[in-house]
Amino acid sequence: MVVLGVLLLGLVLGFLVISSAVLRWNELRYRKKGLPPGTMGWPLFGETTEFLKQGPNFLKNQRARYGSLFKSHILGCPTVVSMDPELNRFILMNEGKGLVPGYPQSMLDILGKCNIAAVDGPLHKAMRGAMLGLINPPMIRDHLLPKIDQFMRSHLSDWSHKVIDIQQKTKEMALLSALKQIASIETGSFAECLKTEIFNLVLGTLSLPINLPGTNYRRGLQQRRTSSCSQKDMLDCLLNNDGSTRMLSDDQIIDLIIALVYSGYETVSTTSMMAVKYLHDNPRALEELRKEHFGIRNGKASEDGIDWNDYKSMRFTRAVILETLRIAAVVNGVLRKTTQDMEMKGFLIPKGWRIYVYTREINYDQYLYPDPTKFNPWRWLDKSLDSHPYFLLFGGGSRLCPGKELGIAEIATFLHYFVTRYRWEEVGGDNMVKFPRVEAPNGLRIRVFDY
Repeated sequence: MVVLGVLLLGLVLGFLVISSAVLRWNELRYRKKGLPPGTMGWPLFGETTEFLKQGPNFLKNQRARYGSLFKSHILGCPTVVSMDPELNRFILMNEGKGLVPGYPQSMLDILGKCNIAAVDGPLHKAMRGAMLGLINPPMIRDHLLPKIDQFMRSHLSDWSHKVIDIQQKTKEMALLSALKQIASIETGSFAECLKTEIFNLVLGTLSLPINLPGTNYRRGLQQRRTSSCSQKDMLDCLLNNDGSTRMLSDDQIIDLIIALVYSGYETVSTTSMMAVKYLHDNPRALEELRKEHFGIRNGKASEDGIDWNDYKSMRFTRAVILETLRIAAVVNGVLRKTTQDMEMKGFLIPKGWRIYVYTREINYDQYLYPDPTKFNPWRWLDKSLDSHPYFLLFGGGSRLCPGKELGIAEIATFLHYFVTRYRWEEVGGDNMVKFPRVEAPNGLRIRVFDY
């Protein structure tokens, strides 16, 4: 027994010595003169596990030790994390000056090599222009909002006297609404098939072979391109380009559609769910929201939808949405890659390194947002709040979210019909996590009643 104990002790000590030596060796590999301070963790894995498990707490602890600009190794790459508001704004506003998108290969494999978030230069300009042509305010007013309104009235028609998982319902809502706008796909077996695959895509558990010849997606796109029938949807606009922008290839159109579905799905579903949660927990805000929406319904028949003027009058609704996005940030930060050695805040950032622009922290700045953890939509009624230099809920610069207005319109329409039709109470399963994704791991179940 004594020999066995000595042997086990020797193994433990040997493991600790080897582990310490490996960590030390990895730190020395990145001890280049001028680099920001920080730690690099294990070879290959770096500090990804700590980053994903601890999230904001890991970053705050590193900032406390090393300052607002520090090095790490996350998501497979040596990375400099910036938690400096001024530097973050500078990086977002100056893309192209030694900086390009720096998202990990796993994301590019899933969302496509022509994904608008990953391309730069003329291709990004062309794809952004094509996307803005599909979802600009006149398009929302004349074409998309009527479709959204029709869809929401139908989707929310039979929730009364049921216990529902609002997380699952808003996921379905966001996806099916996007499919209707993009390709005139109605609910049915094909929509159900796509729903399963998109859910897996968002979780990153399935790399969809969407760009491969012979897939249903490629065949469907070719069929629509050769069809003489017009569906008056986003896909029609992309396939029947009027020449004002250069024609996109089929691969680029597919990746653009994936980006529209993916980005809209995540933002609309999560923000809608969290708005329901925060309104339930803040009766005064719910009362104010209902007052606004019942005012809109005055003079309307039950079958009448909402129009652009109704939407533009939803001041408090917009405030609720912005406050929800602030507290339950769907996007925590963005990644950039250096194309040359760069100097930032007196430190050297080597060519090929990633910069993680961590924007979530500014949402809780007590000087910008007094009592920052409190859900207070009224703060957004001050018009200057969403125009200050550090307002980054929708990104910034040439990467400002092109779907911002469309997403707000969808969430506002959902809230309009939800709060004017129903009351609700939570029935358990309300544990929430906010990193790396905002979600209710066990669902968010509510019991719904007629209002």
